[in-house]
Amino acid sequence: MSVELAGRRLDVDLLARELGNWRTSSRSGPAYQGLADGLRMLIVDGRLPVGAQLPSERALADALRVSRTTVTAAYTQMREDGYLKGRQGARSTTALPVAAPAPTPKLAGTAVAKLAGTAVANLAGRAVANLAAATLAAPVAAVAQAFEEAAAQVTPYLHDIGIELVGVRPLREAIAERYCARGLPTEPDEIMVTTGALHAIGLILATYTQPGDRVLVEQPTYHGALAAMATKGVRPVPVAMTPDGWDLDAIDAAVRQLSPNLAYLIPDNHNPTGMTLPPAGRRRLAQIIAETRTRTIIDETITDMWLDEMVPPPFAASMAARRDLVLTVGSMSKSYWGGLRIGWIRGERNALATIGAMRPAVDMGTPIVEQLAAASLLGLADDVLPDRRDTLRVRRALLLALLDQHLPDWRPDLSKGGMSLWVRLPAPMSTALSAAASRMGLEIPPGPRFGVDGTLERFIRVPYTLPEEQLTEAVELLARAWRSVTGTGAVGVEFAAVVV
Repeated sequence: MSVELAGRRLDVDLLARELGNWRTSSRSGPAYQGLADGLRMLIVDGRLPVGAQLPSERALADALRVSRTTVTAAYTQMREDGYLKGRQGARSTTALPVAAPAPTPKLAGTAVAKLAGTAVANLAGRAVANLAAATLAAPVAAVAQAFEEAAAQVTPYLHDIGIELVGVRPLREAIAERYCARGLPTEPDEIMVTTGALHAIGLILATYTQPGDRVLVEQPTYHGALAAMATKGVRPVPVAMTPDGWDLDAIDAAVRQLSPNLAYLIPDNHNPTGMTLPPAGRRRLAQIIAETRTRTIIDETITDMWLDEMVPPPFAASMAARRDLVLTVGSMSKSYWGGLRIGWIRGERNALATIGAMRPAVDMGTPIVEQLAAASLLGLADDVLPDRRDTLRVRRALLLALLDQHLPDWRPDLSKGGMSLWVRLPAPMSTALSAAASRMGLEIPPGPRFGVDGTLERFIRVPYTLPEEQLTEAVELLARAWRSVTGTGAVGVEFAAVVV
């Protein structure tokens, strides 16, 4: 969640809370490096806005209970790396480096030279590998065919103004048919097309919440939804998931005690854990929602990406009563292509009318050609999706083998679907690991990004969506980063000496 601002000055107590357990970075180096890493990752993650003033060195030192020398050295390191602007002794403002000057470290061996090279490349903005996005490349032939068909179909729409606040009829019909086939009778006018799933979530938040309202979420959960909540000024109320899945008793208690204005849940191929709520759990959750009258967003963005067992029918089908409380969000991004920014909301007509009345204040609809292409792709689902699931199965097996080879102490949760592994680390050092990996050219978000209030330091999400060669390279870099923050292994120690 973003730190609150007052005149674009960061509150020192809130900043200290956002930093969380930053000291884990200093286990393989000086304390100031751990603090600099923690602040830098907050800026990179967007949790500290660019251009905001950091607290004074003395104030931050008091809040963190460290020496002022430690804070001064951390600020100096960040200025040298381009993440702060300003001079020592004055208020500094956060920044993102345009390009970092190449350092000239004294290298110790070929392996260290190679690692230092990747660090320099990353500081210049050229990531070697990316484990930040859990999504596949497009099925090229199918997407190209869909756009060709869309171009041939768009002519009738050119005679109108081209603004479709609910979506073109062919796409809404295709989405409705998809729900009917999965066991949830749906009419086209129970669908609103959006510009991606995150846009759909934002529209619902804008319609049904006010700043300061509570929204119940799983912990961990999709970090994009948490960012959307932070933008709207709402307060996520986390309910921790267990190794076995959802703690429905805890959800029931939280809803009854805190009366959240909204709930946001991912019951299918959960992001980031890959778990799916079984039918009995769906019925219990539906009962909780109905009894407490809690309006709930059900995120089905990754529903198609089941790997071991087909997911149950849509959650809304479990609602024997008060189906009007459930707003189901879907998307083309995970199933087909992230570049196709098409999502939707499936809900009762009155709910969609309420959202539709607010929508012109946010946007004027979703591009028509992309909608027509999406409709064509949905018609190819039986040809496209099995191959994509097969690809994910192969890459999941490879990732598990790579982790077993390079990081045998890590404990991935075994799930039956999704696009990533949620991995338990031997020590709560996720933020430090993410920072070290970033310096080596590997982008991977730390565990706390998927939770509330800086928790989840013992976890990290590792997608298995990259091609095999890239995934292998990424895990090798991840292992080097882990050795660098834990001080284990010759390569990790040498690299830490070079970078620091």
